[in-house]
Amino acid sequence: MYNFVLPRHSELLTGVIPYTDLRAEAQAHTVLEMNYTEQQLTAAVVSDRLRPVLAGPELGAPSSLLSLIQRCWDANPQNRPSFDDIVGELDSILEHRKTVKEEEMTLIEPPSSNDDQLMDVTNKLRTYQESINWSTQGEHFSGRASLAADSSVRIWLDFPYDPLAYHPVLSWGSFATCGRRETMEDTHFLMPNMCNEKDIHVFGIFDGHRGAAAAEFSARALPGFLQSSGSTSSPSNALLEAFVKTDAAFRNELDSYRKSKRVIQKDWHPGCTAVAALIVRNKLFVANAGDCRTILCRAGHPFVLTKDHVASCLEERERVVSAGGQVKWQVDTWRVGTAALQVTRSIGDDDLKPAVTAEPEMTETDLSGEDEFLVMASDGLWDVVSNTDVVNIIRDTVKEPGMCAKRLATEAAERGSKDNITVIVVFLRPVSTAERIY
Repeated sequence: MYNFVLPRHSELLTGVIPYTDLRAEAQAHTVLEMNYTEQQLTAAVVSDRLRPVLAGPELGAPSSLLSLIQRCWDANPQNRPSFDDIVGELDSILEHRKTVKEEEMTLIEPPSSNDDQLMDVTNKLRTYQESINWSTQGEHFSGRASLAADSSVRIWLDFPYDPLAYHPVLSWGSFATCGRRETMEDTHFLMPNMCNEKDIHVFGIFDGHRGAAAAEFSARALPGFLQSSGSTSSPSNALLEAFVKTDAAFRNELDSYRKSKRVIQKDWHPGCTAVAALIVRNKLFVANAGDCRTILCRAGHPFVLTKDHVASCLEERERVVSAGGQVKWQVDTWRVGTAALQVTRSIGDDDLKPAVTAEPEMTETDLSGEDEFLVMASDGLWDVVSNTDVVNIIRDTVKEPGMCAKRLATEAAERGSKDNITVIVVFLRPVSTAERIY
């Protein structure tokens, strides 16, 4: 019994689900993600000694607790402590932790006048940082843009529609990880049933560069701009306008911060690539600016809905040059401007505008019964996992969209992705979580 109970304690200590920790040498995933039968799982735990990775000393886990966990899942039942012994040791560990904490508190001296000054400076710095919280600023713009817009998107449902046409049934999930990067610059949003409309859904991913500011702002602002354009534009045009308006709003906000000297780095020009998918009944609209990617699994095969906007693409390179930008070979590939940006379309990057445009490329697709699922992801996935592999991995994973997204991100990390990884999976027809292979 302890073999199955103690991994849950391991999850509390490590912050990861058992068997998914990338520090493990084995290529192991959670039980749900693998095709384990009950017998195979039992064999893996009992015979092959499948165990979660324990927390390291850097996380502050008591060595006595780690030792207790290891003894509880010992392969030899004779070496496992009794339940009474476990309770006794846990009480002892808790008492020791309380004693250590009390001793630490007695060593803390009252703050001196210098300490008061330091705390004052720290509080001012915190206030300064909060004043340029880009997610909050994006939310502010979204709220202003979407005022009285709740009913405006309903006009999309008035477009000519065949009542006998295919009607997708959606389920969705996402997973994001910092990966091997020190900071997380990806953000995303899931907005099913937009404005409480059961037939309108929108999802988006934003991959930041030169900081996370543009991505954090855009993930909050773009949905509001999309809603505000609903009453005057078609879904496709509204999505395009939302990208352009989000870019303009972010660059204006950044410029106002520079003028008020609230941004110390005057030469700081953050940006982000972006992809958004809007589903209105059986119509799928995808807008892409940069190297995030969206694919549709149609009849078992990947159907690519976006094009990577990078300087290594001749067509994009020529567009940048014709718009007044500079492109040259640097290090290992073609890059734009002195910033050496690889992507040629993005939100933000005001030092490279208008050559690096925020205007996305659009695709419109009629969904049918052949369409199984939609996968959106930042380039941290696509750099190491092919379109075909993505489809195959999902087909070999339990059909729960959040779990599929996590499986893809984990696979990308294990294959050596050096970037942040964000994945959104949207199933377009009913699936069972008991189903592993179609």
